[in-house]
Amino acid sequence: MAMQKNGANEINGANGILPKRIKEALNVRPHEVESWRIFKILSEFVQGFELIRKYKKAVTFFGSARSGFDTEIYKEASKLAGKLAKDGYAVMTGGGPGIMEAANKGAYEAGGDSVGINIELDKEQRTNKYVKDSEAFHYFFTRKVMLSFASDVYVFFPGGFGTLDEFFEMITLVQTKKIPPIPIIIVNREYWTPLLKYIEEVVYKKNNAISKEDMNIYHLVDTADEAYALIKKLTAK
Repeated sequence: MAMQKNGANEINGANGILPKRIKEALNVRPHEVESWRIFKILSEFVQGFELIRKYKKAVTFFGSARSGFDTEIYKEASKLAGKLAKDGYAVMTGGGPGIMEAANKGAYEAGGDSVGINIELDKEQRTNKYVKDSEAFHYFFTRKVMLSFASDVYVFFPGGFGTLDEFFEMITLVQTKKIPPIPIIIVNREYWTPLLKYIEEVVYKKNNAISKEDMNIYHLVDTADEAYALIKKLTAK
């Protein structure tokens, strides 16, 4: 049976027929050359790794781009970033506003390396003014790889779907041994405790979908001072 052309599930490309979902993921438009898109993806990986390789010691901060959280949370992110910057860590974020900006500000004001790994959007996401070095990505997945492999420590402050997605990806990479065990710190008990309780009570105890030791991959603290002390302990040689 002949393949359907320009149908709901497949679209003709320069090099044959690609599934529609792949074309949409790559943002390939009709009559464009798919190989050009592949080279763009490769170039983003090269540029991203060239950026992160400059920093021998780094910490990545994740958290909300919105301003809906208590200002104390932003102050804690800035405080922790400043402490780590003074210890020689390059502070990496998604480069945007909110908690990302707070972390970059802390590093900047401490005289450390403040790095932004940003995303290009139709409605432009601004790079916050405290970023001293940056790279902008067209594709979310290439940016996500950079954020996931950039650092020696990962810190998660409260955030939305993006932050939660990044948190679960990082702990999955450790759980499946795709990356070595690495400090993953989550800050603010009020925000994270309901989620962690769900993981323990429903995911682990009720459904046995994870192992008990999987809950040791991440560490919950309440303040910047607690996070800093724990990072020092976990990274001590």
